[in-house]
Amino acid sequence: MQQRLIIYNTLTRQKERFEPLHAPNVGMYVCGPTVYGDPHLGHARPAITFDLVFRYLKHLGYKVRYVRNITDVGHLEHDADEGEDKIAKKARLEQLEPMEIAQYYTHRYHQAMDALNVLRPSIEPCATGHIIEQQQLVQQILDNGFAYESNGSIYFDIEAYNQQHRYGILSGRSLENIKDESRELAGIGEKKNQADFALWKKAQPEHIMRWPSPWSDGFPGWHCECTAMGRKYLGEQFDIHGGGMDLVFPHHECEIAQAVASMGHQAVKYWMHNNMLTINGQKMGKSYNNFITLEQFFTGNHPLLEKAYSPMTIRFFVLSAHYRGTVDFSNEALSAAEKGLEKMMNAISDLNRIQPAAKCDAETERIVKPLRQKCYDAMNDDLATPQVISLLFEACTVVNKLVDHKATICADCLKELSEVMHLFAEDILGLKAESGSGNAEREQAYGKVVDMVLDLRAKAKAAKDWATSDQIRDELAAAGFEVKDTKDGVTWKLNK
Repeated sequence: MQQRLIIYNTLTRQKERFEPLHAPNVGMYVCGPTVYGDPHLGHARPAITFDLVFRYLKHLGYKVRYVRNITDVGHLEHDADEGEDKIAKKARLEQLEPMEIAQYYTHRYHQAMDALNVLRPSIEPCATGHIIEQQQLVQQILDNGFAYESNGSIYFDIEAYNQQHRYGILSGRSLENIKDESRELAGIGEKKNQADFALWKKAQPEHIMRWPSPWSDGFPGWHCECTAMGRKYLGEQFDIHGGGMDLVFPHHECEIAQAVASMGHQAVKYWMHNNMLTINGQKMGKSYNNFITLEQFFTGNHPLLEKAYSPMTIRFFVLSAHYRGTVDFSNEALSAAEKGLEKMMNAISDLNRIQPAAKCDAETERIVKPLRQKCYDAMNDDLATPQVISLLFEACTVVNKLVDHKATICADCLKELSEVMHLFAEDILGLKAESGSGNAEREQAYGKVVDMVLDLRAKAKAAKDWATSDQIRDELAAAGFEVKDTKDGVTWKLNK
C-alpha cells in the first residue's frame, strides 16, 4: 500500500487522503438497484464507478468488504413516503407475487453487470431479508426521542433532530429551505412537519407487502434499509458509502440523520457520489421518452440508437469521463468509445507480436519508463480514469510503432510495458477484449499464425519467388487480413 489514494469526500466537499478506519480492512457500502424493471444506463454508471473503487482498493492491498444492497420493498412512487410500492405495483399489474418480480429483475441486473465485467460484491443483502434489523433501528430512534408514532406509522422528527444536530450537512441544505420546499406538497396529514420522513409505514388494506411490528402491520421506509444493513455488515462506523449524485438528498441525508439519531455518531467516514448520465443533455427517464435499457444498448433495439453497442464499449464510455463529471450519451460519443476500446485492445493483443531489441530508442524509453507511476498518480488523484486512458493511448502509439518496426524496445522495457497495460486496462479499469466469439486468446493465436505465414512470405521475397509472395498476400487478404509492405517492414491487420 505504498500508493496514497486521494478521494473527494462529498460530506466535507474536498479531496482527502484515504485513511481506512481499520486498515488493511475496508468497509464499503453502495446503494444498489430497485428491482422492478430492466437495468438501464443509469444503473451502469454507479456499478462501474464503484467496481473501479473495489478493484483499485484490492490492488493496493486492502481487504475490502463490499456491500451492495438490493431494494425490494419500501421504494414508493411519487416520493419516499407516499404512493404505491414500485415492486408491489408491478406485481399487481402482472398478477405475480412481489418476490417473483424482485427475483426476475435481480437476475436481469446480475446478467447486465456480468456483461459489463462488474465484479460481484462481497455481500448483496435485500431489504426484505432485514425487516427485523430495520425495526430495531426504528425503535432506537424512537427511544432516543427523534421519531414519533402517528396512526400506526413512524416518522423521523427532523425539527427535534435539528435542535441537537444538523439536518442537511451532506446536501448543504438548511432545515428552513427543506421546510419551504415541503410546503409546496399536499397537506401535512399524519406528519408533524411535511419534511419529516417515514421510518415505518402502516400498510393499507390493499398493500401486498407487509410485516408485523409493534406499531402496525406495515413496511419499512426506503431510507432505513441502508442504515440497518450497513451497520449489520460493516459495523457502527465504516469507510465508504457510495451511490449516484441523485441520492445525496434525500436518501443519504436521511441515512446520516438515522445513524446519528440511533447511535449518537455518524457511521460513514467518506461519502462518494458519481454524477449523472444524460441523453442529449436531458436526464434519462421514462417520462422523457428517452429511457434506454442496457439490453437495448447491447442489441441496438431502440429508436435513439444507430446500432448496437457492446458491454465493453459502455464500460469504456463510462470510464472515459471522471466519475464526478456529467456524461452525456450520444451515438457519436459511443462510437468514439468503441474505436478507443478497439485501439486499446488491439495494442494489448499486439504486444505478443513484438520482438525485443538490444536497447530502446529514446522516445520509447521516455514513454515506457514512467508509465506505471503516471498511471498510479492519475488513479491516486481521485480515480482520474480519463487521464489513465490517455496515458494508455500513448502507450498504444508506442506499440503500433514497434509493430511497424518504427521503434525499438529492450526486453526489460517490453516486459514493463506489457505488465502496465494489462494491469491498468484489464485488472483495474476492468476492460477486456471482445470479438464475435468472445475469445481473445483465439485472436492472439491468429496473430502468431499470420506472423509465421509472413515470415514464409519474406523468405519467398528474399529468394525472388514473387509468385509465392503474391499468392500468400492475396490468400491472406481473402481470409480478411490486410497486408501492407512499407519501407520500415510489413504490417498487417484483421479487417472486422
